[in-house]
Order: sequence, then structure tokens, then C-alpha cells
Amino acid sequence: MTLKVGFIGTGGVAKGHITNLAAIEGVTISAFCDLQLERAETAAKDWTDAKAYSSITEMLDDRKLDAAFVCVPPMAHGEAERALIERGIPFLVEKPLGVNNELPRQLAEQIAGKGLITSVGYQWRYIQSLDQAKSFLESGCIGMSLGYWLGSMPKVPWWRVQHLSGGQFVEQTTHITDLLRYLCGEVVEVYAAYGHRILHELEEGANVADVGTVTMKLANGSVATISNSCMLPAGHKTGLNVYTAQGVVEVQSNGSRIVRNKEEAAAPFALTPNPRVFEDIAFIDAVRTGDPSPIKSSYADSLKTHEVTVAANLSAATGKPVKL
Repeated sequence: MTLKVGFIGTGGVAKGHITNLAAIEGVTISAFCDLQLERAETAAKDWTDAKAYSSITEMLDDRKLDAAFVCVPPMAHGEAERALIERGIPFLVEKPLGVNNELPRQLAEQIAGKGLITSVGYQWRYIQSLDQAKSFLESGCIGMSLGYWLGSMPKVPWWRVQHLSGGQFVEQTTHITDLLRYLCGEVVEVYAAYGHRILHELEEGANVADVGTVTMKLANGSVATISNSCMLPAGHKTGLNVYTAQGVVEVQSNGSRIVRNKEEAAAPFALTPNPRVFEDIAFIDAVRTGDPSPIKSSYADSLKTHEVTVAANLSAATGKPVKL
């Protein structure tokens, strides 16, 4: 049976998923929805019998979909998810889940009530070498973790506005926070310090912090620091290092490795296939079989990551630690 998939949002992130689905046998994209109808129409031209819409309700009422991808900006969540939940349509939604906790918590409750299959776009979890790294960490004692997302500011206008994007820690660095949870366990307390150094002078209307550091305590007793910046002239570095008495786990967006000695540390970092491909395959397999086990980032689990990033924003605003 061919699965009929719909897209809500057809921007850059959606294009990556669309490319992946084109390579999966037994999947067709039959509907595209975007507030800019011309973008949806452009996307639909590449698929047989696909239609374009500017209304989510119209699309879902007109096309019988087996699954959907929600690829909208942080402030635009809500309408799409509610419509899909109401109709019982499984969906993959891109991170972050929103700009605060209120809406994602409501949606998580509704999803649980329906028993709906969901996935969230934390593709770092699908790095093919990560399972080996995770097993290595589970067999030892984790001391501390250092994470970083250091680069330039995305040029989409909403990203630079705090109440629209949630800021860099919620919108981008959430990937590193999620990776920390996946490898090291739950975060129980955060303390954040943000700064506004230069971005607000260079970009009109910008009010997001352009540097920040978040210190975390984890349930297993280890500690972590994740730092980010969007003031650099170009992308510099993203990743997470986890330090143990047995060695170091190093993770980048396209691979991971275990470093136990100087020779391993000097070796080049081995690249792996695009993890988003495996994320999409896992979601499609779950929809096809009704078994959600291939999915590594359900909505309910991803909500915990989102709550950590929102707590970091609260801590930075109040100057006080926040317990989770």
C-alpha cells in the first residue's frame, strides 16, 4: 500500500524531508500546504497528483492522508497539530515544539489521549554510530559534558525576535540539549547566563541574546555546560563531548566516536550518512506497521527537552536556577 503524505510548511527544512521521502519506496506526497500558496504550488509540481493549499483544514478535508510532516516556525505551532490530532493522523513535527511550555504540554496530553504515533525532528539521535557511544556511556561513570552551538544568525526575519523564535537556545541549541538527555539522562536543574553583545546593533529589530551559557545538573549526578553564540561571521562548531573515567564520547552532527587514548584523539573524525534520512525512514516504518518503536524522539519525550530549553530562558531572565 502506498502511503499518502502531506506537508504543512514547505521551507528549507521541509525540502530535506521531501528529498528523503522521494527515495522511500511506497510513499507519495499528495498535498502541500503553505501560507504562501505559490511555495506550495512549486513543491507540488514535482509530485504526481499532488495539490497545493493555503488552508490546513481545506487540505486535510480534501485529501485522505496517512501521515503528515509539520515544518513551521516556532511561533506557528498549534493549528496544524490540533487538526492532525483531531483527525488521528500520525505526524512528524520539526523542533522546537513552540516558544513556551503551555502549548506543547496541551498538545502532548491530546496526543497521549489519542495514542497517536508522532516523531519530532531531533535527527542527531539517528546518527548511526550513536548507539555504540550510548552503550559505552551506560557501562561507565559519566563525569561531565560540554556542548556547543557556535555560529552565525539564520537570516529568516522571525529568528532574531525572541517571542517568535524563543531565541537560540530554544530554536537551535535544543539539538544539543536533546542529545545530552539521550546519552546522559534527565536534567534536573539549570542555571543560564545570556548576553546581548552586538547582534542588536547590527540587525534591525533583533532582541535575541547572541551569547549564552547554560549549566545543568543531571539526575545521575553528572554536570553539563552547553554554550551557544549566533554572533560569529560564519558557522564554527556544533557538538557534544561527554567525559568519563573510561574515555570521551565526541558527537558532531554527522557522526560520533569514542576516544580512549591519544591515537584515537588524533585520528580524523569519521563521517556517517545523513541522520535525517534514518529519522524519516523510522517514522514511515512506524506509520506503515503501527509500531512506534523505531522512533527515537516521540512528542512526549521531546517535550522534556523543550522544557529544559524553556527553563534556561527563564533562568537567564530571572538570574536564578530553575529546577525541573
